[in-house]
Amino acid sequence: MVFAADNRCVARLFPLKSASFFNNLGQLFVSAQETALKPVNIGICGIGTVGGGTVDVLCRNAVEIAARSGRDVKILQLGSRRPPKCDIGDAIVSSDIFDVAVNPDIDILVELIGGTTTARDLVMKAIANGKHVVTANKALIAEYGNEIFAAAAKHGVTVAFEAAVAGGIPIIKALREGLSGNRIEWLAGIINGTGNFILTEMDDRERGFAEVLAEAQELGYAEADPTFDVEGIDAAHKLVILTALAFGVPLQFDKVYTEGITKIELRDIKFARELGYRIKHLGIARRHGDRLEMRVHPTLIPQERLIANVNGVMNAVLVQGDAVGPTLYCGAGAGGEATASAVVADIIDLVRTLDATPEQRVPPLAHFGEPDAGREFIGIAEVVCAHYLRMTVLDETGVLTKISQILANAGISIEAVIQKEARRGEKTVPLVLITNEVADRTITDAVVQIEATAMVEGSVMRIRVEELAG
Repeated sequence: MVFAADNRCVARLFPLKSASFFNNLGQLFVSAQETALKPVNIGICGIGTVGGGTVDVLCRNAVEIAARSGRDVKILQLGSRRPPKCDIGDAIVSSDIFDVAVNPDIDILVELIGGTTTARDLVMKAIANGKHVVTANKALIAEYGNEIFAAAAKHGVTVAFEAAVAGGIPIIKALREGLSGNRIEWLAGIINGTGNFILTEMDDRERGFAEVLAEAQELGYAEADPTFDVEGIDAAHKLVILTALAFGVPLQFDKVYTEGITKIELRDIKFARELGYRIKHLGIARRHGDRLEMRVHPTLIPQERLIANVNGVMNAVLVQGDAVGPTLYCGAGAGGEATASAVVADIIDLVRTLDATPEQRVPPLAHFGEPDAGREFIGIAEVVCAHYLRMTVLDETGVLTKISQILANAGISIEAVIQKEARRGEKTVPLVLITNEVADRTITDAVVQIEATAMVEGSVMRIRVEELAG
């Protein structure tokens, strides 16, 4: 037998009869060595914060990466409209990123340009040219992943996307590998660092939303247009990917209920704390027999839960498996080198499997079928959970009784109450309630009735409550 450097058997020859056998044997051994030692050429498109971090990690940890992947990994070409700020060695720089996708010497293309238009064209071009792809682009995967993975399956290449969810936290690998023997019951995650930073600052320092958002923009945590972060769209993209992996369904971005954090006021933070909760912006996916739910919204979580104490720009994902129970994955959810850590891990995994058959390389998402196949998603109206209600009511006797009666008529019981006394000269007071678990449509109808009464001023603030107990 002849073995390559990675112990694969490359030849089994017998009987040993002639000198030509030994010549052939030597040639096979040399060929095997050359195959094992041939560098894998990487092309990186987009040399911004994450792209520069990826270059730095690949260069700084080249020895460790080669040892773990079994081959040297070489950055052969970069696609960037601007001169890279990082040290790129002897790599070629092309202003046209599509040059990287068609370069016959590139084995793996790393897409870090962001967006969903040019990035989609780039990835599809790379796949058509037989390149494996690594991406950190959650919007691209969430919105066009079904198409991309189908193309990857057709061309026998892999699209890896660990960095698309929760930055440096290896949650994709945890779902695919570490928890693969489990039936996932539910998952809940703080998967947007900007929103978590804002809510943490409001809680810890008792600052208003607008003030903290402005600071987040100054620090570079939030974009000039923060809509994707504060309205929950970024978290929704990530939740779609986690749901597909956890429950084996196609990527279906249009099925996510999405609500942001812009309506959260400082007084809600304080009331939640008084009731023993903290407010976090969560992405939640849960199994209900053959049906699933996907939702992103602010959530009250008991203060003693570990995930309730994940603060600042950190991310965390809590997964409930039927065998292992609850497991929590926490770490840096953004940043150049934190995200680069996940990008490089995907590169190493791809290098290890370059000699595998196409069927072995294709990621599981390629086999989940067409959208709407398999399990049905339930709408937010059917979701059952407890609710936090805050309202401004007249400072009159019997108001709480009347509101309680409206709730009771709908089959809703009250678990906790905060009723403050009116300040001198004021005719209204805040009233805060925590209800029992109830269907979303039921609490919605009850809130409409409460708002219609003369004893309530303005709108009722409602936030869902989750225990997240294993």
